[in-house]
Amino acid sequence: MASRCQILLVDDDERLRNAAGKVLAAEGHTVVRAASGREALEVMEQKAEAIALVLCDLRLPDLDGITLLKQTRELLPEAEVVMITAHGTIETAVEAMRLGAYDFIEKPLDSVTLAKTVTKALEKQRLRSENRKLRDQLLRRRGVEALIGDSPPMQGVKRLIKQIAPADVNVLIQGESGSGKELAADALHNLSARHERPLVKISCAAIPETLLESELFGHERGAFTGANAARAGKFEMADGGTLMLDEIAEMTPQLQAKLLRVLQDGCFHRVGGTKEIRVNVRLLCATHADIPRGIAEGRFRHDLYYRINTVQIVMPALRERPEDIPLLASYFLQTFAGGMGREIRSITPEAIGQLQAHPWPGNVRELDHAIQRAALLATGEAITSFTFAPAASGGKKTLATSLEDELNIAIPIGTTADEATRRLVKATLKHCGGNKLEAARMLGIPPRTMYRHFSGLGE
Repeated sequence: MASRCQILLVDDDERLRNAAGKVLAAEGHTVVRAASGREALEVMEQKAEAIALVLCDLRLPDLDGITLLKQTRELLPEAEVVMITAHGTIETAVEAMRLGAYDFIEKPLDSVTLAKTVTKALEKQRLRSENRKLRDQLLRRRGVEALIGDSPPMQGVKRLIKQIAPADVNVLIQGESGSGKELAADALHNLSARHERPLVKISCAAIPETLLESELFGHERGAFTGANAARAGKFEMADGGTLMLDEIAEMTPQLQAKLLRVLQDGCFHRVGGTKEIRVNVRLLCATHADIPRGIAEGRFRHDLYYRINTVQIVMPALRERPEDIPLLASYFLQTFAGGMGREIRSITPEAIGQLQAHPWPGNVRELDHAIQRAALLATGEAITSFTFAPAASGGKKTLATSLEDELNIAIPIGTTADEATRRLVKATLKHCGGNKLEAARMLGIPPRTMYRHFSGLGE
């Protein structure tokens, strides 16, 4: 049987609320009743941490059930939702399930069906919560082990993380894109006294300036067009835990001033609100930018810089630790090949040499994609060579476009047949890692023809 929980029951029919409330109370649950969508949203805001399940009518006097469901998913992301539907709204109830509702119950309510459905929904929530806790425990046990590498630079980073993680200080993590700044933040949180509380992350570069303030500090209902309900921001979500601000240097000076006040006083107001909200948050900031230069150019506040930079961690670029590349490559190969069901077991020493000679402007993230690309194109049990995507000029290449480039060759109009054949065979040989038998098979020609006419190509 599911544990006893707090349930929000939303229906404008008082008799139904009373009858369903008695059934749920008999099961040991605490029932909070609401007669309208607006009233339900107020309850959710006040009791967000306590509500485990929302039982909601699809037809309410002020809000339709689908709208309330969507707002419930925002305010109570961990709660399960069960819809109450009349015969004529079953199609809408099915749509609600597609949008995240656990199930629906038809009117008139049957007490046995109601109790069973609620029990199953709460059991699903319990299992999801247990899986999340197990995952969090695994992360805590791993600590800095998620930072793969034994080179001197990485050993220094790991020692520093272990040393400062228990101290409740703000940390600035600097490093190039793809160097592992987010993994360092994970390790700092997992090894801290806050590990049982949330680790909330937000990218200051990924959210438009006009929305970032609301995302960080939340907003009250009616604060701006589209703010149909009050919403907590990332600071409130991270209360008692850790907040990671990625690409902090992209934040505007105006928003920097409000962030500075939170760090100084521990309190703020939601957008459009007057109530002072106090939080206890450890702040981790990450950036690839040169903040001192930003200060000199007037783009970053020097007083905020000192607040977020109590301790600084500098993540080394991959080119600065080439001895870690074999270990990283092996890890990425096992992870990707295993997930794709590919029988690729190793990378040849020659191919590892290629990896260690590459400059890696995209760092570990670029290496991960290079391994994926090579694993997809490999024809044997080992990766024998790598073809690196060209450096981006006007825009970034995706894995798909890089694969398309590698699987095509350009032959201009006017090229002779012999030259076109030579280019095709050479490209195929390169794709097959110099394996002439495999190249002949792909080209549909006898191996002896490959050896007789094209020996030496690709070598």
